[in-house]
Amino acid sequence: MADVSTMWAAQVAEAELSTVLPRRWAHTQGVAQRATEVRRLLGKNGDLLVAAATLHDVGYAPRLAVTGFHPLDGARFLRDEHGADERLVRLVANHSFALLEAEERGLRDELASEFPLLEEPLLVDALVYCDMTTTPHGGRTIAQERIAEIISRYGADCVVGRFIRRAAPEILSSVQRIEAAHAAQPRYG
Repeated sequence: MADVSTMWAAQVAEAELSTVLPRRWAHTQGVAQRATEVRRLLGKNGDLLVAAATLHDVGYAPRLAVTGFHPLDGARFLRDEHGADERLVRLVANHSFALLEAEERGLRDELASEFPLLEEPLLVDALVYCDMTTTPHGGRTIAQERIAEIISRYGADCVVGRFIRRAAPEILSSVQRIEAAHAAQPRYG
């Protein structure tokens, strides 16, 4: 496995998002903070989680928006311009049940063939948890409120609204698994 640098991830995300999409950058920073809080659950994959959390929305950057589907655009950017770690790229491409949104957009086969899902459930769940418990402004929230906020912002009948309603049970299950694992983890000093 290639080394995943959280510092590099922060530099890339900041360069692509902070000026052109400051609210998205605030969300990204909040998601990365959540990842830092639960990284111990992932052991040797802790840095990978933090890097993926930091880069999960990089595909929103206007200069990267080729398809208009940010997980796919972000993953391609990380792979093609940075030669990023394959697992990192696959996490970004598939974060928060992106395959369901890809289906709504007619991009499912493209996403699935180019960036197959990782078979690492705890890592995938942890990234969902970090994203879906962070507000657009980077604050903390609960997953139910985040889902409601996304539906309210985009509308229930648009692509994102349909996707998030379909994904909601899976999102809530992922969040519950991480919350349970985090609660069961021993606390130190």
